[in-house]
Amino acid sequence: MVHPCFQDLYRAQTLIPQKRASMVSLDTIRKDPRWRDPNLREVISMLSHPMDPVKSNAAAYLQHLCYENDLVKQDVRQLHGIPVLVGLLDHPKAEVHRKACGALRNISFGRDNFNKVAIKNSDGIPALLRLLRRSDDMEVRELVTGTLWNISSHEPLKMIVINHGLQTLTDEIIIPHSGLRGDPNDPARPGAPEWNTVFKNTSGCLRNVSSDGAEARQRLRECDGLVDALLHALYSASVENCVCILRNLSYHVHKEVPGAEKFHIQAANHSAKSGGHHKKKDDGGADLCRRSLPMKGLELLYQPEVVRLYLSLLKLSQNHNTLEAAAGALQNLSAGHWAWSNYIRATVRKEKGLPVLVELLHSGADKVVRAITIALRNLAIDHKNKDLIGSYAMRDLVSNLPCGQQRPAKNLEGDTVVAVLNTILEIVSENLENARFLIQGQGIQKLVSINRTSQSVRETKAASHLLQTVWAYKDLRHTLCKAGWNKTHFKVTTRNAKQRNDDITLPLMEKNQGHGFLLLECSIFMRLQHS
Repeated sequence: MVHPCFQDLYRAQTLIPQKRASMVSLDTIRKDPRWRDPNLREVISMLSHPMDPVKSNAAAYLQHLCYENDLVKQDVRQLHGIPVLVGLLDHPKAEVHRKACGALRNISFGRDNFNKVAIKNSDGIPALLRLLRRSDDMEVRELVTGTLWNISSHEPLKMIVINHGLQTLTDEIIIPHSGLRGDPNDPARPGAPEWNTVFKNTSGCLRNVSSDGAEARQRLRECDGLVDALLHALYSASVENCVCILRNLSYHVHKEVPGAEKFHIQAANHSAKSGGHHKKKDDGGADLCRRSLPMKGLELLYQPEVVRLYLSLLKLSQNHNTLEAAAGALQNLSAGHWAWSNYIRATVRKEKGLPVLVELLHSGADKVVRAITIALRNLAIDHKNKDLIGSYAMRDLVSNLPCGQQRPAKNLEGDTVVAVLNTILEIVSENLENARFLIQGQGIQKLVSINRTSQSVRETKAASHLLQTVWAYKDLRHTLCKAGWNKTHFKVTTRNAKQRNDDITLPLMEKNQGHGFLLLECSIFMRLQHS
């Protein structure tokens, strides 16, 4: 049975035809002395009322009720309100589908993934995308993309969003808002990106889905225009979501790019012949970049031009997430032994990027220090880089190590400490001079202390491996003994004897972080006007 107040709404529209139906609202009806707030079941039933203003007012009221109220969201789902709201997304009246989408955005926000799944089970994802394609209303587009951003934070739904919406989101939002298509008034002139809520929501959604594994990464890399648009946007200004997506798409690029195995063979043969020192190594990298046609799509991910872009972000950005992602992208691109990573490592050096990275070892953000540290380790695979990093970064790396139980002032996490230890190991391996720099930088004292007193097995394992490497240089033993060290200080502790050293030269990607940054970045949902 229809609520009496909504019967009044119907009568008002019938008796006062000259008054627009949209002007008759819940607030108007509340002035009636018989008014009482309808219960949730009644509100949901009003979504199916034959009169459009009743539908839109009911959806608006649900949006208000669901704002930051997890219990109400759960009740709406259990009362089967979600399928009705999804059905209203295809309603021809803008007021109806806008209010329905607003309710779905609030319902999908938060940690209750059951609501997100319920929207998916009601075919809500394709319905949202249909609405996006047919509506030019900016508010509707904000609501649609905000809802999709919320839905994409749930791991099992990421590929579904990709399957239904990747090309639509790219064509409808990312490309036009990135400025890739140029200035509408002057097609020959590059367009300026539009940093609005719609772009932020969409890039946030794609940031989420880009962390869903190899298939997801490949789909995004192959999506026509996506990588081109993201890079164009980044060349114009720093946007956290864009660089995070690109960081994720660069993950395992040396393994997943079609035909990558050819470059692995070339790189392996070349490295064996040159030993990493010969000038021909750089010339071989230059050969890769002799191209007759402009690069586009996934090829743009590993071109030398992107090195300048990421280094620029590392110089200019104050955003810790952006810094971590830019360093992570360089870490990804310099990982592995293929021709492009060889060339990327050389390009970072030639672009004077090593001092930029070393400076960020002083960052107060743990995740920035960790990403920078592992990027330096991958870059040190290049022998020229290794020499430079050993000369100019050793003291900075050592300064981030704890001294036994005493953590550095930054109180770095264990993963970061292990990353620092393994990066130092890469730098001193097969490099006597860098091992000297470690001794001169007071590194032995910290390593011995970690090896003997740290409560972390991974830290003591990494420290003991590093100590063994240093002691293996016979030319350094006189210096070490003169400083008061002896063979017992460089022994492997019993608990580490059978453990292998961590391999953290692998690339970096964002995994299982979608919900965390969503809660931080997603703009606060609008409270509806209510009494």
